[in-house]
Amino acid sequence: MFQAQRQPSFALLLALAWMVIALQLMVQHWGATAVTLNDTDDAMRLVEMRGFLAGQSWFDLHQPRVMPPQGFDSHWSRLIDAGLAGLFGLFHLVVDAPLAERLMRALWPLLWLIPAMAGTSAIAWRVAGRDAAVASLLLVTLGLPAFSQFVPGRIDHHNAQIALALITIAATVWSDRVRLAASAAGVATGCAVAVGLEGLPFAALAGAAFALRFVADGAQADALRDYGVALAVGVAAAFAVSVAPAHWTASACDMIAINLALPAAAAGLGLALAAVRLARASANARAGAVVATGALALALFAALEPRCLRGPFAMMDPAVWPIWLAQVNEMQPLGQVFRKDLLTALWLAAYPALGLVALAVLVLDDARRRDAAFLTAAAALVVAMATTLATVKGAPYAIWFAIPPVAALAIALFARFALDSLLARFAVVMLLTPTAVSGAAAALAVALGQESPATREHAARSACFASASYSQLAQLPPGLVAANVDDGPFLLALTPHTVLAAPYHRAAAGILAAHDVFAAPPDVARDLLAGLKADYVAICGERPPARLDAARQAASLWGRLQAGEIPPWLEPVPQTQEGPIRVFRIRAAKSAAANAVPALADALRRLANVP
Repeated sequence: MFQAQRQPSFALLLALAWMVIALQLMVQHWGATAVTLNDTDDAMRLVEMRGFLAGQSWFDLHQPRVMPPQGFDSHWSRLIDAGLAGLFGLFHLVVDAPLAERLMRALWPLLWLIPAMAGTSAIAWRVAGRDAAVASLLLVTLGLPAFSQFVPGRIDHHNAQIALALITIAATVWSDRVRLAASAAGVATGCAVAVGLEGLPFAALAGAAFALRFVADGAQADALRDYGVALAVGVAAAFAVSVAPAHWTASACDMIAINLALPAAAAGLGLALAAVRLARASANARAGAVVATGALALALFAALEPRCLRGPFAMMDPAVWPIWLAQVNEMQPLGQVFRKDLLTALWLAAYPALGLVALAVLVLDDARRRDAAFLTAAAALVVAMATTLATVKGAPYAIWFAIPPVAALAIALFARFALDSLLARFAVVMLLTPTAVSGAAAALAVALGQESPATREHAARSACFASASYSQLAQLPPGLVAANVDDGPFLLALTPHTVLAAPYHRAAAGILAAHDVFAAPPDVARDLLAGLKADYVAICGERPPARLDAARQAASLWGRLQAGEIPPWLEPVPQTQEGPIRVFRIRAAKSAAANAVPALADALRRLANVP
């Protein structure tokens, strides 16, 4: 099985592995696509795609149904909307719209598995040969922890970003052997930053790898030139398709904008120029040019928008962090997850840890220590693990980038222990799969008596994410609903209502308003809602507003409603009181709206004095 001359074409093996995984995931998750929209981002992406299909222009990403009348401008890429819309259109040619939408939601993430698998296999092949690439396919086939962003229904941007990061690094490690790989790395970087900035560390790593190889060896000038030109063109194209001409001079920290596009393009052209002019120069001269180019790009980035040096949330209202973003599970540092939820932490970190062990073993080989491709692949895993330590959102990247070194370790074990038997080799690879490793780590945690608070929380709120839970609310006359921030996207996707809040940092005003409403005593909340011209209050689950002590929680509107004490200005909607989402109509909402601004100002003053 691992002998090249006995194998069919690798493309066929890749296709077979993908079909096995796709069938497994479809069988496991197809039923859920009729029951839920998975999570908030999937629901919101569906809302954004529907807006595009309804006639919203390419550059118009305004979401008017959140915190009306101002709404907010999404920073998500229209490229994903276009892909989803195209797939929906194909299915809609033969089935009705609801089924076409469901099929689209199911197939979209599975399609992104193809470049992700190709990328990780290409890295393994370059690092340890074709046999390692075959081993990587076997590892991925039983790679359950790696599939969290690729299951049917996941239509947000994370799967695309993971796949593009893998393709970028794969093209980088092959660029010393395949002429077009350097250009492919630049183009993939442009595509990645067009979709989002989550994969920016891997784009930066690719650029550093090309630059360092050029410094070490002037013969790498052609690869650096091709990469630099492709990077400049790719980033310019990403900017052009992502930013409306009217906003070309506006800066942003959370998406591609002039303050990122201009420095990146300048860096690409600077590196290309250095490659053309200094290929035969000394190593010191090449290093000087590379350092100067990097310093110029960084200085330009800082000069255009210095706030963005603090990260993608630098322009967010800081008041949002403690009451919302700090509570989001995927934003937690890995160390904090270990302290709060050992089971989840082990499930996420076990396989990247095995990848680091594999690197430690493989780096003992002198030839590998001198191989720029191996060092780049190793650096990708280290970067992915570093991002995971900062926020567990990086864990899927770390799992995928751990697969090539683990595959290479498997091949090394075959040679070290003279494992010629197909059965023995297969057994070794099966023991090294993400499912086996993470599953064993999780089983150990369970044996130690650990449970997952995240799992319990998800189970407690699963009814709040169920599509059927919104059916009664959808039948009410359209109005503005004050609800938990995480329920906002589901309300938008499954009902005709507008919402006070949705879990996105650009919608900070709505998040703050929703928190204030539910954290305030009922009489203050009434005036806040009147000022906001809300029509309904909806509660689901038992998650209280953040950062409230027991006394304030009990005295809050949320606490009173949870205790069954309904203030007289709220009228229960009868048909919703037995369901998971309890809805209350705000009495005399129209008369309260007449004094909206004074009432809101007075309520905010009183809220500031609440102990």
